[in-house]
Amino acid sequence: MANTAQARLAANVAAAFAAILFGASVVAVRIAVRDVPPLTLAFLRFAQGSLVLLVALAVFKRDLLRVHRRDNHGSSLRRFARPVGVPRLGDLPFLALLGALLFTIFPYTFNAGLRYNAASRAALIVATMPLMTVVISRFASRERLTAQQVGGVLTSIAGVAVVLADHGGASVGSVKGDLLLLTTALCGAIYNVLVKSVLTRYAGITVTFYAMLFGSLFLAPASFAESGLHIAGSSAQTLAMVVFLGVFGGALGFSLWTTALKQLSPTQVAVYINLNPIAATLLAATVLHEQLSGYFALGFVAVVAGVMIVNHRPANRFSERDLSAPAPSDAGARP
Repeated sequence: MANTAQARLAANVAAAFAAILFGASVVAVRIAVRDVPPLTLAFLRFAQGSLVLLVALAVFKRDLLRVHRRDNHGSSLRRFARPVGVPRLGDLPFLALLGALLFTIFPYTFNAGLRYNAASRAALIVATMPLMTVVISRFASRERLTAQQVGGVLTSIAGVAVVLADHGGASVGSVKGDLLLLTTALCGAIYNVLVKSVLTRYAGITVTFYAMLFGSLFLAPASFAESGLHIAGSSAQTLAMVVFLGVFGGALGFSLWTTALKQLSPTQVAVYINLNPIAATLLAATVLHEQLSGYFALGFVAVVAGVMIVNHRPANRFSERDLSAPAPSDAGARP
């Protein structure tokens, strides 16, 4: 039990650090997207990230590069049942699906959305991901939301509505940016739920590498068509942001995030995304000199409060089976 507690503590630390890196990535994308088109920036970020992970695995843990082409492991989903409506796929096709969600659609909508919205506003909208994760997790496992969870969802939605009602600091076309960023949060939530099924037999870094590799391959044709990857004329600051996004906001951040999902439930990990807007807001105010309005502060508090309401459980009633249905052997383990 002690080892399990230590593993869960490490997973919580990994999720928190990943969320901080993602918050810093919001500001980095906001800077880089001024010179680099959204698809090209996404491709450069995750192509770098997958290369870094490939080198790390090849040098230190080559056996983790091995995956099964077909799903021949009928008992592999004992810890986390396949979500309702998700067909049985081979491992590589399933990893490709995960890559399309998190490393193709997610970065495009995120980068494109940051062309219309301030970094702090974008981070707040993406912070709705935990709520979406709760809803999708419940739907996939055919479980109902409690009255407390419904209240939390409504509270957070109200917070987003308050932020969206504030047009004072938003650029023209912010509604388009808001929709793009909500799509980003939805893709992240779906990934959080689906990835549990392959984490029963692969390490988090393995899943991250293959998903990131497939996502990069999906992005490559569109990115070449978008700009031909001509970024030689970009400023030194832009190039530094691109490298940061690939190494820290890509390889490291997503490896930590997926590794945390191996140990914790989707919602337990997703709740850490609320550190994203905190980090992004502090960096945006410092680096980009963005001004935050009272509407933003009120909306941020409501979103965070809603997420905490959704995830709060009395210690003597908490059951991880509510969210991730772990094996019976894990049922008594607690941090």
